[in-house]
Amino acid sequence: FAFCHRQATDPSQIASETMSSDCASATSGIEGRGSLLTLLSRPSPFANETGELPIGEFEPLDEAAVCSSGGGSLPSSPLTTAKVLVVGAGGLGCEILKDLALSGVPNVDVIDLDSIDVTNLNRQFLFRQSDVGSSKAEVAARFINKRCPWMKVTAHHGKIQDKGPDFYAGFQCIISGLDNIEARRWLNATVCGLVEVDDDGDPDPSTIVPIVDGGTEGFAGQARVILPRITSCFECSLEAFPPQKSFPLCTVAETPRLPEHCIAYAFTLQWPREFPDRKLDTDSPDDMRWVYEQALARAQKYNISGVTYMLTMGVVKNIIPAVASTNAIVAAACVNETIKLLTFCSQTLNTYMMYMGSAGVYSHTFVYEPKDDCIVCKAAKKKMQIPRKMSLNQLIQNLMDGELRLKGPSISSPGKTLYMQRPPSLEKATRPNLDKALSALIENGEELTVTDEKLPNLNLTLTIVFVD
Repeated sequence: FAFCHRQATDPSQIASETMSSDCASATSGIEGRGSLLTLLSRPSPFANETGELPIGEFEPLDEAAVCSSGGGSLPSSPLTTAKVLVVGAGGLGCEILKDLALSGVPNVDVIDLDSIDVTNLNRQFLFRQSDVGSSKAEVAARFINKRCPWMKVTAHHGKIQDKGPDFYAGFQCIISGLDNIEARRWLNATVCGLVEVDDDGDPDPSTIVPIVDGGTEGFAGQARVILPRITSCFECSLEAFPPQKSFPLCTVAETPRLPEHCIAYAFTLQWPREFPDRKLDTDSPDDMRWVYEQALARAQKYNISGVTYMLTMGVVKNIIPAVASTNAIVAAACVNETIKLLTFCSQTLNTYMMYMGSAGVYSHTFVYEPKDDCIVCKAAKKKMQIPRKMSLNQLIQNLMDGELRLKGPSISSPGKTLYMQRPPSLEKATRPNLDKALSALIENGEELTVTDEKLPNLNLTLTIVFVD
Protein backbone atom coordinates (compact mmCIF):
# COMPACT_ATOMS: atom_id res chain seq x y z
CA PHE A 1 0.00 0.00 0.00
CA ALA A 2 1.00 3.57 -0.64
CA PHE A 3 2.45 4.60 2.70
CA CYS A 4 4.86 1.65 2.72
CA HIS A 5 6.89 3.19 -0.07
CA ARG A 6 8.52 5.95 1.93
CA GLN A 7 8.74 6.65 5.64
CA ALA A 8 9.14 10.24 6.78
CA THR A 9 11.06 11.15 9.89
CA ASP A 10 8.83 13.87 11.33
CA PRO A 11 5.56 15.72 10.70
CA SER A 12 7.30 18.70 9.14
CA GLN A 13 8.78 16.47 6.47
CA ILE A 14 5.34 15.06 5.74
CA ALA A 15 3.92 18.56 5.51
CA SER A 16 6.67 19.74 3.20
CA GLU A 17 6.21 16.71 0.95
CA THR A 18 2.50 17.46 0.75
CA MET A 19 3.24 20.88 -0.67
CA SER A 20 4.87 21.71 -3.98
CA SER A 21 8.28 23.32 -3.83
CA ASP A 22 6.97 26.45 -5.54
CA CYS A 23 4.50 27.19 -2.73
CA ALA A 24 5.74 30.77 -2.45
CA SER A 25 5.15 31.47 -6.15
CA ALA A 26 1.99 32.81 -7.68
CA THR A 27 0.73 29.25 -8.04
CA SER A 28 0.35 27.94 -4.51
CA GLY A 29 1.79 24.61 -3.43
CA ILE A 30 -1.56 23.07 -2.67
CA GLU A 31 -2.76 23.93 -6.17
CA GLY A 32 0.34 22.40 -7.69
CA ARG A 33 0.13 19.27 -5.59
CA GLY A 34 -3.60 18.74 -5.88
CA SER A 35 -3.82 17.39 -2.34
CA LEU A 36 -6.73 17.26 0.07
CA LEU A 37 -5.56 20.65 1.30
CA THR A 38 -6.43 22.03 -2.13
CA LEU A 39 -10.04 21.03 -1.60
CA LEU A 40 -10.11 22.42 1.92
CA SER A 41 -8.63 25.76 0.81
CA ARG A 42 -11.13 26.62 -1.92
CA PRO A 43 -14.77 27.69 -1.77
CA SER A 44 -17.11 25.04 -3.10
CA PRO A 45 -20.55 25.17 -4.72
CA PHE A 46 -21.11 21.70 -3.25
CA ALA A 47 -20.32 22.44 0.40
CA ASN A 48 -22.17 20.66 3.20
CA GLU A 49 -24.79 23.38 3.61
CA THR A 50 -25.97 22.81 0.01
CA GLY A 51 -26.80 19.14 0.48
CA GLU A 52 -29.86 17.21 1.63
CA LEU A 53 -28.37 16.75 5.10
CA PRO A 54 -26.85 20.13 6.08
CA ILE A 55 -25.11 20.00 9.46
CA GLY A 56 -22.54 22.81 9.16
CA GLU A 57 -21.11 25.58 7.02
CA PHE A 58 -17.85 25.08 5.16
CA GLU A 59 -15.11 27.63 5.87
CA PRO A 60 -12.12 27.26 3.50
CA LEU A 61 -8.64 27.28 4.99
CA ASP A 62 -6.43 30.30 4.39
CA GLU A 63 -4.13 29.33 1.50
CA ALA A 64 -1.37 31.67 2.61
CA ALA A 65 -1.36 30.14 6.10
CA VAL A 66 -1.30 26.64 4.62
CA CYS A 67 1.66 27.44 2.39
CA SER A 68 3.62 29.21 5.13
CA SER A 69 3.33 26.13 7.34
CA GLY A 70 4.81 23.86 4.68
CA GLY A 71 8.33 24.05 6.01
CA GLY A 72 7.52 23.75 9.68
CA SER A 73 4.47 21.76 10.67
CA LEU A 74 1.20 20.36 9.44
CA PRO A 75 -1.29 23.18 8.80
CA SER A 76 -4.02 23.41 11.39
CA SER A 77 -7.41 22.31 10.12
CA PRO A 78 -10.50 20.48 11.41
CA LEU A 79 -8.76 17.28 10.36
CA THR A 80 -5.73 17.84 12.59
CA THR A 81 -7.72 18.94 15.64
CA ALA A 82 -10.55 16.38 15.58
CA LYS A 83 -10.56 13.10 17.49
CA VAL A 84 -11.87 10.06 15.62
CA LEU A 85 -12.68 6.64 17.05
CA VAL A 86 -12.33 3.52 14.90
CA VAL A 87 -14.33 0.61 16.31
CA GLY A 88 -12.86 -2.65 15.07
CA ALA A 89 -9.35 -3.36 13.80
CA GLY A 90 -10.12 -6.26 11.47
CA GLY A 91 -10.34 -6.32 7.70
CA LEU A 92 -12.38 -3.12 7.50
CA GLY A 93 -10.63 -1.45 10.43
CA CYS A 94 -7.15 -1.87 8.93
CA GLU A 95 -8.29 -0.17 5.74
CA ILE A 96 -9.98 2.62 7.69
CA LEU A 97 -6.86 3.32 9.76
CA LYS A 98 -4.72 3.43 6.62
CA ASP A 99 -7.13 5.83 4.90
CA LEU A 100 -7.28 8.12 7.94
CA ALA A 101 -3.48 8.25 8.03
CA LEU A 102 -3.23 9.13 4.35
CA SER A 103 -5.97 11.75 4.75
CA GLY A 104 -4.08 13.59 7.48
CA VAL A 105 -6.34 12.75 10.45
CA PRO A 106 -3.72 12.22 13.17
CA ASN A 107 -5.72 11.92 16.40
CA VAL A 108 -7.27 8.47 16.22
CA ASP A 109 -8.29 5.90 18.82
CA VAL A 110 -8.96 2.28 17.90
CA ILE A 111 -10.76 -0.32 20.01
CA ASP A 112 -11.02 -4.05 19.41
CA LEU A 113 -11.42 -7.11 21.60
CA ASP A 114 -9.94 -9.67 19.20
CA SER A 115 -6.45 -11.10 18.93
CA ILE A 116 -4.71 -11.80 15.62
CA ASP A 117 -5.23 -15.21 14.04
CA VAL A 118 -3.16 -16.64 11.20
CA THR A 119 -6.27 -16.59 8.98
CA ASN A 120 -6.35 -12.77 9.25
CA LEU A 121 -3.04 -12.25 7.49
CA ASN A 122 -4.29 -12.55 3.91
CA ARG A 123 -6.29 -9.29 4.10
CA GLN A 124 -5.57 -7.51 7.40
CA PHE A 125 -2.36 -6.01 6.11
CA LEU A 126 -1.23 -4.23 9.28
CA PHE A 127 -0.40 -7.62 10.82
CA ARG A 128 2.50 -10.04 10.31
CA GLN A 129 3.15 -13.69 11.16
CA SER A 130 4.99 -12.65 14.31
CA ASP A 131 1.87 -10.78 15.52
CA VAL A 132 -0.34 -13.90 15.73
CA GLY A 133 -1.89 -14.06 19.20
CA SER A 134 -1.37 -10.35 19.91
CA SER A 135 -4.04 -7.66 20.29
CA LYS A 136 -5.36 -6.38 16.96
CA ALA A 137 -5.87 -2.86 18.29
CA GLU A 138 -2.40 -2.61 19.81
CA VAL A 139 -0.56 -4.02 16.79
CA ALA A 140 -2.54 -1.88 14.34
CA ALA A 141 -1.87 1.29 16.35
CA ARG A 142 1.82 0.48 16.67
CA PHE A 143 2.18 -0.22 12.96
CA ILE A 144 0.43 2.99 11.86
CA ASN A 145 2.36 5.16 14.34
CA LYS A 146 5.68 3.71 13.19
CA ARG A 147 4.95 3.92 9.48
CA CYS A 148 3.27 7.33 9.66
CA PRO A 149 5.07 9.49 12.26
CA TRP A 150 2.44 12.23 12.07
CA MET A 151 -0.15 9.82 13.47
CA LYS A 152 -1.11 9.52 17.14
CA VAL A 153 -3.15 6.32 17.26
CA THR A 154 -4.18 5.16 20.74
CA ALA A 155 -5.14 1.50 21.16
CA HIS A 156 -7.80 0.07 23.46
CA HIS A 157 -7.86 -3.71 23.80
CA GLY A 158 -11.21 -4.80 25.18
CA LYS A 159 -14.95 -4.80 24.73
CA ILE A 160 -16.72 -1.68 23.54
CA GLN A 161 -19.16 -2.27 26.39
CA ASP A 162 -16.34 -1.73 28.90
CA LYS A 163 -16.17 1.96 27.97
CA GLY A 164 -18.61 4.42 29.48
CA PRO A 165 -20.63 7.12 27.70
CA ASP A 166 -18.01 9.79 28.51
CA PHE A 167 -15.46 7.89 26.44
CA TYR A 168 -17.62 7.98 23.31
CA ALA A 169 -18.64 11.59 23.92
CA GLY A 170 -14.99 12.63 23.57
CA PHE A 171 -14.89 12.08 19.80
CA GLN A 172 -16.03 14.23 16.90
CA CYS A 173 -16.81 11.16 14.78
CA ILE A 174 -17.01 7.38 15.27
CA ILE A 175 -16.30 4.98 12.41
CA SER A 176 -17.70 1.51 12.99
CA GLY A 177 -16.07 -1.48 11.33
CA LEU A 178 -17.83 -4.07 13.48
CA ASP A 179 -18.69 -7.49 12.12
CA ASN A 180 -21.69 -8.44 14.23
CA ILE A 181 -25.16 -7.02 14.66
CA GLU A 182 -25.42 -6.99 18.45
CA ALA A 183 -22.25 -4.95 18.94
CA ARG A 184 -23.47 -2.42 16.38
CA ARG A 185 -26.83 -2.19 18.16
CA TRP A 186 -25.07 -1.53 21.47
CA LEU A 187 -22.81 1.16 19.99
CA ASN A 188 -25.73 2.82 18.22
CA ALA A 189 -27.84 2.85 21.40
CA THR A 190 -24.96 4.24 23.48
CA VAL A 191 -24.17 7.09 21.08
CA CYS A 192 -27.85 7.94 20.60
CA GLY A 193 -28.07 8.19 24.38
CA LEU A 194 -25.44 10.95 24.39
CA VAL A 195 -27.76 13.40 22.65
CA GLU A 196 -29.41 16.01 24.86
CA VAL A 197 -32.75 17.47 23.81
CA ASP A 198 -34.51 20.68 24.78
CA ASP A 199 -38.07 21.09 26.03
CA ASP A 200 -39.37 20.96 22.46
CA GLY A 201 -37.58 17.69 21.77
CA ASP A 202 -34.97 19.26 19.48
CA PRO A 203 -31.45 17.80 19.83
CA ASP A 204 -28.51 19.90 21.02
CA PRO A 205 -26.06 19.82 18.06
CA SER A 206 -23.04 20.01 20.37
CA THR A 207 -23.97 16.63 21.91
CA ILE A 208 -24.34 14.78 18.59
CA VAL A 209 -21.50 12.39 17.72
CA PRO A 210 -21.90 11.13 14.12
CA ILE A 211 -21.46 7.43 13.40
CA VAL A 212 -20.18 6.27 10.04
CA ASP A 213 -21.08 2.59 9.86
CA GLY A 214 -19.43 0.24 7.38
CA GLY A 215 -20.12 -3.40 6.68
CA THR A 216 -19.09 -5.97 4.09
CA GLU A 217 -20.18 -9.44 3.06
CA GLY A 218 -18.26 -11.03 0.23
CA PHE A 219 -18.51 -8.74 -2.79
CA ALA A 220 -21.24 -6.60 -1.21
CA GLY A 221 -20.81 -3.72 1.18
CA GLN A 222 -22.49 -0.68 2.63
CA ALA A 223 -21.57 2.63 4.22
CA ARG A 224 -24.04 4.78 6.06
CA VAL A 225 -24.10 8.03 8.01
CA ILE A 226 -25.98 8.11 11.30
CA LEU A 227 -26.64 11.47 12.93
CA PRO A 228 -28.26 10.44 16.23
CA ARG A 229 -31.76 11.90 16.70
CA ILE A 230 -31.63 13.46 13.19
CA THR A 231 -31.35 10.61 10.70
CA SER A 232 -32.42 7.01 11.06
CA CYS A 233 -30.27 5.06 13.50
CA PHE A 234 -29.04 1.47 13.23
CA GLU A 235 -32.00 0.17 15.21
CA CYS A 236 -34.37 1.78 12.69
CA SER A 237 -33.00 -0.58 10.03
CA LEU A 238 -32.75 -3.72 12.16
CA GLU A 239 -35.34 -5.48 10.01
CA ALA A 240 -32.88 -5.32 7.10
CA PHE A 241 -30.53 -7.64 9.00
CA PRO A 242 -31.94 -11.16 9.42
CA PRO A 243 -31.33 -12.92 12.76
CA GLN A 244 -28.15 -14.97 12.92
CA LYS A 245 -28.62 -18.55 11.81
CA SER A 246 -28.71 -21.33 14.40
CA PHE A 247 -29.12 -25.10 14.15
CA PRO A 248 -31.66 -27.31 15.98
CA LEU A 249 -29.89 -29.07 18.83
CA CYS A 250 -31.55 -32.40 18.06
CA THR A 251 -30.18 -32.31 14.50
CA VAL A 252 -26.72 -31.34 15.71
CA ALA A 253 -26.64 -34.12 18.30
CA GLU A 254 -28.42 -36.98 16.54
CA THR A 255 -28.67 -36.57 12.76
CA PRO A 256 -25.97 -34.24 11.40
CA ARG A 257 -26.25 -33.66 7.65
CA LEU A 258 -24.03 -30.63 7.06
CA PRO A 259 -20.43 -29.78 7.97
CA GLU A 260 -21.85 -26.90 10.04
CA HIS A 261 -23.75 -29.43 12.17
CA CYS A 262 -20.48 -31.22 13.01
CA ILE A 263 -18.78 -27.96 13.94
CA ALA A 264 -21.72 -26.87 16.10
CA TYR A 265 -21.61 -30.25 17.88
CA ALA A 266 -17.92 -29.83 18.64
CA PHE A 267 -18.12 -26.42 20.25
CA THR A 268 -21.58 -26.57 21.86
CA LEU A 269 -21.61 -30.14 23.19
CA GLN A 270 -18.12 -31.66 23.11
CA TRP A 271 -16.20 -28.69 24.47
CA PRO A 272 -18.27 -28.36 27.71
CA ARG A 273 -17.84 -32.09 28.33
CA GLU A 274 -14.07 -32.04 27.80
CA PHE A 275 -13.40 -28.69 29.50
CA PRO A 276 -16.25 -28.07 31.97
CA ASP A 277 -14.31 -25.40 33.86
CA ARG A 278 -13.03 -23.40 30.89
CA LYS A 279 -14.89 -21.31 28.36
CA LEU A 280 -14.00 -21.73 24.70
CA ASP A 281 -11.72 -18.87 23.61
CA THR A 282 -12.65 -18.19 20.01
CA ASP A 283 -9.52 -16.04 19.60
CA SER A 284 -7.21 -18.87 20.68
CA PRO A 285 -5.63 -20.78 17.75
CA ASP A 286 -5.22 -23.82 20.02
CA ASP A 287 -8.89 -23.86 21.04
CA MET A 288 -10.07 -23.38 17.48
CA ARG A 289 -7.76 -26.13 16.25
CA TRP A 290 -9.27 -28.50 18.82
CA VAL A 291 -12.81 -27.67 17.66
CA TYR A 292 -11.79 -28.19 14.02
CA GLU A 293 -10.23 -31.59 14.70
CA GLN A 294 -13.27 -32.79 16.67
CA ALA A 295 -15.64 -31.57 13.97
CA LEU A 296 -13.57 -33.25 11.27
CA ALA A 297 -13.62 -36.55 13.14
CA ARG A 298 -17.40 -36.37 13.55
CA ALA A 299 -17.85 -35.50 9.88
CA GLN A 300 -15.79 -38.50 8.84
CA LYS A 301 -17.93 -40.71 11.08
CA TYR A 302 -21.08 -39.61 9.25
CA ASN A 303 -19.46 -39.42 5.79
CA ILE A 304 -19.91 -35.65 5.62
CA SER A 305 -17.40 -33.63 3.60
CA GLY A 306 -16.57 -29.93 3.72
CA VAL A 307 -15.25 -29.38 7.26
CA THR A 308 -12.31 -26.97 7.01
CA TYR A 309 -10.50 -24.76 9.48
CA MET A 310 -11.86 -21.63 7.77
CA LEU A 311 -15.44 -22.95 7.91
CA THR A 312 -14.92 -23.82 11.58
CA MET A 313 -13.87 -20.23 12.27
CA GLY A 314 -16.88 -18.96 10.35
CA VAL A 315 -19.42 -21.09 12.23
CA VAL A 316 -17.98 -20.57 15.70
CA LYS A 317 -17.36 -16.84 15.35
CA ASN A 318 -20.17 -16.19 12.86
CA ILE A 319 -17.61 -14.81 10.44
CA ILE A 320 -18.94 -13.25 7.26
CA PRO A 321 -16.89 -14.05 4.12
CA ALA A 322 -14.43 -11.23 3.47
CA VAL A 323 -12.99 -9.91 0.21
CA ALA A 324 -10.09 -7.48 0.53
CA SER A 325 -11.18 -5.26 -2.36
CA THR A 326 -14.66 -4.85 -0.88
CA ASN A 327 -13.12 -3.83 2.44
CA ALA A 328 -10.98 -1.24 0.65
CA ILE A 329 -13.93 0.29 -1.22
CA VAL A 330 -16.23 0.47 1.80
CA ALA A 331 -13.46 1.81 4.07
CA ALA A 332 -12.71 4.54 1.52
CA ALA A 333 -16.39 5.51 1.48
CA CYS A 334 -16.48 5.61 5.30
CA VAL A 335 -13.38 7.80 5.59
CA ASN A 336 -14.64 10.02 2.77
CA GLU A 337 -17.82 10.66 4.73
CA THR A 338 -15.79 11.26 7.89
CA ILE A 339 -13.72 13.93 6.13
CA LYS A 340 -16.91 15.64 5.01
CA LEU A 341 -18.44 15.46 8.50
CA LEU A 342 -15.34 16.99 10.09
CA THR A 343 -14.74 19.76 7.56
CA PHE A 344 -18.16 20.37 5.92
CA CYS A 345 -16.26 20.56 2.62
CA SER A 346 -18.87 18.56 0.70
CA GLN A 347 -22.40 17.24 0.92
CA THR A 348 -22.94 14.51 3.48
CA LEU A 349 -24.31 11.16 2.38
CA ASN A 350 -28.02 10.92 3.15
CA THR A 351 -27.94 8.21 4.49
CA TYR A 352 -27.03 4.90 2.83
CA MET A 353 -24.63 3.73 0.13
CA MET A 354 -24.78 0.18 -1.22
CA TYR A 355 -21.99 -1.49 -3.19
CA MET A 356 -22.77 -4.71 -5.08
CA GLY A 357 -19.41 -5.84 -6.42
CA SER A 358 -20.66 -9.09 -7.92
CA ALA A 359 -22.87 -7.09 -10.30
CA GLY A 360 -20.17 -4.57 -11.32
CA VAL A 361 -18.72 -1.37 -9.92
CA TYR A 362 -22.10 0.36 -9.78
CA SER A 363 -23.20 1.63 -6.40
CA HIS A 364 -26.31 3.49 -5.39
CA THR A 365 -27.44 5.67 -2.50
CA PHE A 366 -30.80 6.04 -0.86
CA VAL A 367 -32.40 7.59 2.20
CA TYR A 368 -33.24 5.20 5.04
CA GLU A 369 -36.06 6.97 6.82
CA PRO A 370 -36.29 6.98 10.63
CA LYS A 371 -38.90 4.75 12.25
CA ASP A 372 -41.44 6.74 14.20
CA ASP A 373 -41.58 3.99 16.83
CA CYS A 374 -37.85 3.22 17.04
CA ILE A 375 -37.10 1.98 20.54
CA VAL A 376 -33.68 3.70 20.59
CA CYS A 377 -33.83 7.09 18.83
CA LYS A 378 -37.50 7.82 19.52
CA ALA A 379 -39.63 7.73 22.66
CA ALA A 380 -41.33 4.53 21.57
CA LYS A 381 -44.75 3.56 22.81
CA LYS A 382 -46.29 0.31 21.69
CA LYS A 383 -49.65 -1.30 22.37
CA MET A 384 -49.76 -5.06 22.66
CA GLN A 385 -52.88 -7.19 22.70
CA ILE A 386 -52.24 -10.43 24.54
CA PRO A 387 -54.30 -13.30 25.94
CA ARG A 388 -55.19 -13.02 29.61
CA LYS A 389 -53.50 -16.34 30.28
CA MET A 390 -50.14 -15.26 28.80
CA SER A 391 -47.40 -15.48 31.41
CA LEU A 392 -44.75 -12.89 32.06
CA ASN A 393 -42.15 -15.33 30.76
CA GLN A 394 -44.07 -15.71 27.49
CA LEU A 395 -44.17 -11.93 27.09
CA ILE A 396 -40.42 -11.75 27.59
CA GLN A 397 -39.88 -14.48 24.98
CA ASN A 398 -42.11 -12.55 22.60
CA LEU A 399 -39.97 -9.44 23.06
CA MET A 400 -36.83 -11.48 22.40
CA ASP A 401 -38.04 -13.52 19.42
CA GLY A 402 -40.32 -10.94 17.80
CA GLU A 403 -39.54 -7.87 15.74
CA LEU A 404 -37.85 -6.03 18.63
CA ARG A 405 -35.24 -8.81 19.05
CA LEU A 406 -34.34 -7.78 22.60
CA LYS A 407 -31.58 -9.73 24.34
CA GLY A 408 -32.38 -9.57 28.04
CA PRO A 409 -35.44 -7.44 28.81
CA SER A 410 -36.37 -6.35 32.30
CA ILE A 411 -39.94 -5.20 32.96
CA SER A 412 -41.53 -3.00 35.58
CA SER A 413 -44.91 -1.38 36.13
CA PRO A 414 -45.44 2.05 37.74
CA GLY A 415 -45.62 0.57 41.22
CA LYS A 416 -43.92 -2.78 40.93
CA THR A 417 -40.83 -4.48 39.54
CA LEU A 418 -42.07 -7.51 37.59
CA TYR A 419 -38.75 -9.00 36.51
CA MET A 420 -35.15 -7.76 36.53
CA GLN A 421 -32.22 -9.48 34.81
CA ARG A 422 -29.64 -7.85 37.09
CA PRO A 423 -28.40 -7.83 39.81
CA PRO A 424 -28.60 -11.56 40.71
CA SER A 425 -30.33 -10.87 44.00
CA LEU A 426 -33.13 -8.90 42.31
CA GLU A 427 -33.41 -11.50 39.55
CA LYS A 428 -33.89 -14.20 42.17
CA ALA A 429 -36.48 -12.14 44.01
CA THR A 430 -38.56 -11.48 40.88
CA ARG A 431 -38.11 -14.92 39.26
CA PRO A 432 -41.38 -16.33 40.73
CA ASN A 433 -43.31 -13.79 38.63
CA LEU A 434 -42.17 -15.43 35.40
CA ASP A 435 -44.72 -18.24 35.60
CA LYS A 436 -47.60 -16.01 36.64
CA ALA A 437 -50.22 -14.78 34.21
CA LEU A 438 -49.80 -11.09 33.37
CA SER A 439 -53.44 -10.52 34.25
CA ALA A 440 -52.55 -11.47 37.83
CA LEU A 441 -49.70 -8.97 37.93
CA ILE A 442 -51.08 -5.86 36.20
CA GLU A 443 -54.36 -4.19 35.28
CA ASN A 444 -55.81 -4.10 31.79
CA GLY A 445 -54.40 -1.08 29.89
CA GLU A 446 -51.50 -0.64 32.29
CA GLU A 447 -48.21 0.69 30.95
CA LEU A 448 -45.01 -1.31 31.40
CA THR A 449 -41.47 0.04 31.17
CA VAL A 450 -39.03 -2.22 29.34
CA THR A 451 -35.25 -1.93 29.63
CA ASP A 452 -32.43 -4.07 28.25
CA GLU A 453 -28.81 -4.03 29.37
CA LYS A 454 -27.74 -4.87 25.82
CA LEU A 455 -29.37 -1.65 24.57
CA PRO A 456 -28.25 1.12 26.94
CA ASN A 457 -30.65 3.74 25.57
CA LEU A 458 -33.72 1.55 25.22
CA ASN A 459 -36.81 3.71 25.68
CA LEU A 460 -39.88 1.50 25.40
CA THR A 461 -43.29 1.79 27.01
CA LEU A 462 -45.70 -1.10 26.49
CA THR A 463 -49.41 -0.69 26.95
CA ILE A 464 -50.90 -4.11 27.65
CA VAL A 465 -54.45 -4.83 26.49
CA PHE A 466 -55.91 -8.19 27.45
CA VAL A 467 -58.07 -10.09 24.99
CA ASP A 468 -60.19 -13.17 25.65
